[in-house]
Amino acid sequence: MIKLGAIVSEFNFDITSMMLELAKEHAKFLDAEITEIIPVPGVYDMPLAIKKMLEKDEVDAIITLGVVIEGATDHDQIVVQHAARKITDLSLEYDKPVTLGISGPAMTRLEAHERVEYGKRAVEAAVKLVKRLY
Repeated sequence: MIKLGAIVSEFNFDITSMMLELAKEHAKFLDAEITEIIPVPGVYDMPLAIKKMLEKDEVDAIITLGVVIEGATDHDQIVVQHAARKITDLSLEYDKPVTLGISGPAMTRLEAHERVEYGKRAVEAAVKLVKRLY
């Protein structure tokens, strides 16, 4: 069975909690399991938690679940851009899949609710990568 870790943003938790539930169900469907979950304050805070989880060698891949809603400034763009870059860097550095289940930027709260399936997509990508690469 493939063991997945999940890094989940507490910001917009009403949405990320739904993403996590869908991710757990889809993992089961794919004969995988989310065995470790680390909640973090927001998407920007994910890289350190990802790194700590990757250092433990207890998971085959990690999914990230977060929502970045558009604000009055370009802050949402900066958050997603920098987090995504660092998440990719960590995946390459530790030679393990870290998938992006983060919706946004430039998204309304309604659009975020419509994209809760990103949790399933992150699991799907993680399981496929583990099966194809290892």
